[in-house]
Amino acid sequence: MSRGPQTFRQRDVCAAIKAARAAGRDVARVEVGKDGRIIVILANSKEQRPGDRGCSGNEWDSILE
Repeated sequence: MSRGPQTFRQRDVCAAIKAARAAGRDVARVEVGKDGRIIVILANSKEQRPGDRGCSGNEWDSILE
């Protein structure tokens, strides 16, 4: 019995994780759907590294959190 078509590759998942880390975000988990869709669940914004405000640096970011 065959396994069926391969819908994703490990290097695709690694690339998605590396992209999230390059953006300064921590990855909580990764989900892969049967259709090959890769979903990266990011860690909560409150769990981010101290001083990490993303790209904007807007003073309202801390108020709206």
